[in-house]
Amino acid sequence: MSGAGAAAEKAPSRQRAQVNEYKENRNSAYISLTPIESAILGKTPKVYLTPYSLNNYQLGQFKCPKSLLEKNSKNEVACKKTEIKETCKVVLTPSKIKAVSSKTESAVQKTSFSIRMETDKLPSKTPSAVGTPSDDVESSQDGESDEEDTAGLDDFSGLSSYERKRLKNISENANFFASLHLSESAARLREMIKTRKPPEFKRKKPKKKENEIGCRRSMRLLKVDPSGIPLPAAPEQPPVEEDENPLLPPGPLEMTPENREDSNGLFKEFLLTWAEMDKSSSKNNEKTLSGIKSYKAYLNGMAINEDTVCKVTQGAVCSMAFHPSETRILVAAGAKSGQVGLWDLSRCPKEDGVYLFHPHSQPVSCLYFSPANPAHLLSLSYDGTLRCGDFSRAVFEEVYRNESSGFSSFDFLAEDGCTLLVGHWDGSVSLVDRRTPGTSYEKLINSSSRKIRTVHVHPVQRQYFITAGLSDVHIYDARNLKPKSRPLVAVMEHPKSIASAYFSPLTGSRVVTTCADCKLRVFDSSSVCSRMPLLSTVRHNTITGRWLTRFQAVWDPKQEDCFIVGSMAHPRRVEVFHETGKSVHSFFGGECLASVCSINAMHPTRYILAGGNSSGKVHVFMD
Repeated sequence: MSGAGAAAEKAPSRQRAQVNEYKENRNSAYISLTPIESAILGKTPKVYLTPYSLNNYQLGQFKCPKSLLEKNSKNEVACKKTEIKETCKVVLTPSKIKAVSSKTESAVQKTSFSIRMETDKLPSKTPSAVGTPSDDVESSQDGESDEEDTAGLDDFSGLSSYERKRLKNISENANFFASLHLSESAARLREMIKTRKPPEFKRKKPKKKENEIGCRRSMRLLKVDPSGIPLPAAPEQPPVEEDENPLLPPGPLEMTPENREDSNGLFKEFLLTWAEMDKSSSKNNEKTLSGIKSYKAYLNGMAINEDTVCKVTQGAVCSMAFHPSETRILVAAGAKSGQVGLWDLSRCPKEDGVYLFHPHSQPVSCLYFSPANPAHLLSLSYDGTLRCGDFSRAVFEEVYRNESSGFSSFDFLAEDGCTLLVGHWDGSVSLVDRRTPGTSYEKLINSSSRKIRTVHVHPVQRQYFITAGLSDVHIYDARNLKPKSRPLVAVMEHPKSIASAYFSPLTGSRVVTTCADCKLRVFDSSSVCSRMPLLSTVRHNTITGRWLTRFQAVWDPKQEDCFIVGSMAHPRRVEVFHETGKSVHSFFGGECLASVCSINAMHPTRYILAGGNSSGKVHVFMD
């Protein structure tokens, strides 16, 4: 009994202390998570903020209501004395309510939960409700709380009617949305969106209205008379295509100078001079090879001046030839425009010695005086014609004509000048006999080259001739010419296109070639029927560009081992090289030689050099 009485005496004091603590901490609150956040976590945790006083708190103690210690279900978590697992209990005092609230807000932000703060419903501050509690009131309050805790185990009796209705609505809504199977429908829609192709939108063309009024147009453009009557259609005329270089008519052409208005006595005297040149020309049959020192001395004595520079043709010079006369200096030049200019350097002033003719319609690529009759000048052109200018009759006779294939070069197969070898741009070679009536060929040979730029006959063994192709050099035997002839010797050491290939003038034991790889090559052709070994290579700039005629290295007819070629170097010059590749001499002209001389020719018996440039001028170096 003493123990029971002591307990009974302690009970009212404990209840008074709790009521005082309740009044002291009446502003405390509890925090609970919303159902959506609970669904995310998979449980329904709650944070209760219950009234508690720190006046009698001791280390190791943590007071909880009995109802909270007994709750343990799926939606509620037990709160023990020393552990808080998922139900968090926080005690707030009036002096630290602000600090606790700020800490709670920061913790909620870090854990990404939206925590709703709800304040407890406190009794109103009326004198009847807030008065000094008696022992009976305190005992009745304890009894009511115990009943509510007992009933809350099944019906959430610890919550208000609003909270119970709210949870009921949440559960009903969750069941309703679960019955709709929205996740399955969303998955099916995603698959449909992935597999479905985007629709192709085609722009509809606007339909023209029949009675739509169009833009205004002049009656002249509509070809309508002002009265409204349509004009008659004009007869269509076929377009006339004008050829820039029309072919000249076949047959002989009269030798009429273009730079002279009338054929006066000077022109007749000029023709007589060229016709009688055969009688006064002395052909040097005994050709001797001079030493290199004496040859240099002769070259050093050659000079140029204003009187030895003259414009002979209207276009660029493509070919040159010296008349073999030793008494007079006569130079012939073939132009890109198809003209052939003749210049007699003994005339004074120098313009009176120039006569210009037009026997071709395209560039004249090759000029030779006949070895049997120097009064005959043979000219070959790209237009497919080969003509012979006869100064005794003042006419250009047609020797060979082939309009289907242009000509590139020719040479005399026999010393009498009657038979010729003509090279074509399509790679074929024609054998022409001047004694045969007509203007056709005797034989046509398809060589192994795709193109032929030059044809040259061996000076001693005249049955052999050499051709310079696109990137190859071939030697053929003229005695065994067939429609498809194979070369005796083929030189394939040139990586780029070849401009020319010529035998040495006296013995033919050397061949000099000009290639677009900026190299001049000298080959040993002493044994024509076998291979031609390379003797020397000269590094020389041969890139002339579009507007200059391509360089062609030619031998000096008087010197077996030296050849001449133009130069792109500054100051402008014409260079002479030895067959070993060493430079022998360079011709400088100063102001008289201000341009590139692409085509050069040496007099057969005298030390006279002529060079032609792209403007039609001829520069002559003489002793």
